[in-house]
Amino acid sequence: MPAIGSSAHAHKQPTLFIPHGGGPCFFMDWPQTWDHMADFLRGLCGTLPQKPDAIVVVSGHWEEQVATVTTSAHPELIYDYYGFPPHTYTLQYPAPGSPALAQHIRMLLADAGITSADNAQRGFDHGVFIPFMLAFEQADIPVVELSLLSTLDPARHMAIGAALEPLRAANVLIVGTGMSYHNLAHFMNGSPLTNQPAKEFDAWLTRAVTAPPPERSRLLAQWAQAPGAKLCHPREEHLLPLMVAAGAAGQDNGQQIYSDTVLGKALSGYRFG
Repeated sequence: MPAIGSSAHAHKQPTLFIPHGGGPCFFMDWPQTWDHMADFLRGLCGTLPQKPDAIVVVSGHWEEQVATVTTSAHPELIYDYYGFPPHTYTLQYPAPGSPALAQHIRMLLADAGITSADNAQRGFDHGVFIPFMLAFEQADIPVVELSLLSTLDPARHMAIGAALEPLRAANVLIVGTGMSYHNLAHFMNGSPLTNQPAKEFDAWLTRAVTAPPPERSRLLAQWAQAPGAKLCHPREEHLLPLMVAAGAAGQDNGQQIYSDTVLGKALSGYRFG
């Protein structure tokens, strides 16, 4: 991996917010439900300006009191899903970590006045390895995972993203993985009660993401006031990785790059830059 800040690449990386599906859904016999999402993830790497030298990923499945990064050179996997077939607990994704990048992230956060920590034992949760097994299947790009803040404050997560924006010019891809709709009580049992609110929230979210950057930041900070917001996200941890990606976008515009209806619920993915 080139030194952080290398100018060897002509194009900076975008930032992404991608869906990670339901548990190990892409590796089960779940006819057609997740096929469109899987195809989107498989094609994702080909849309980038060049192969990233490293990836910083924020998942909806890790929260800490302060922003925390993984520092293991060889992170293990955390099979943090329950009740799935035995083979889904033997899935492998042997991507290396990057202790050097982890420390550089901490330096950038400190420069922005943001307290951070590191964790040498933490592995990759399924919000990382499940989508990355499709999107970056060779597992040859170093990955550092960054936690959410347990306060779940959207503005603070955008500030964290803003602190990391310089990494993009060093050919580091910043990815948030979550779900733009995440009400499991209605999602996994096929309840139609939130189908229309999900559609309305998805339309609002896409308008917010594609708004000019100052307006985008204002809207995303106030996401809970959007139509259907709290029905779609009773708890917002799966939406907040979007805030990090948006913060790291700087003045780059946002666009919807994935749109689908899964189990009756509208879902989206986004790219900035």
